[in-house]
Amino acid sequence: MSVTVAYDLVHLLGAPRPLVWAAWTEPERFCRWFGPAWMATPLGRVTLDVRAGGAWGVTLVGEEGFEMAVGGRYREVVAPERLVFTTGAGDRAASVVTVVFVAAGAGTELRVREIGVGVGREGWEEFCARLAAYLEP
Repeated sequence: MSVTVAYDLVHLLGAPRPLVWAAWTEPERFCRWFGPAWMATPLGRVTLDVRAGGAWGVTLVGEEGFEMAVGGRYREVVAPERLVFTTGAGDRAASVVTVVFVAAGAGTELRVREIGVGVGREGWEEFCARLAAYLEP
């Protein structure tokens, strides 16, 4: 039985909006923070075709060769303000994620909303914490 969830997260990051946008849209930056802390996101296993209709995908690698592929399609891309994309395995969308990037002084307010069966609030909280650590070493 699957459960549909909907929630909103807000994180204030100490990095300027263009840098936060780049962390979401450039594979060499994305691989540094995306995914749970116990898994690696190798650069060679990241695809980001950041345009409406473009595909994104990553293969997360854990201990003892464990791998998990996730991805989806971008539904909306408004640089550097908004990304809307699906998440899931293969071509089956499990959820829709909306990320809004709001300039907040010298930093960025990041608003994340997920609707569907996906990463979940705790997962996105961890991802956002890893993003903050990457942007603010």
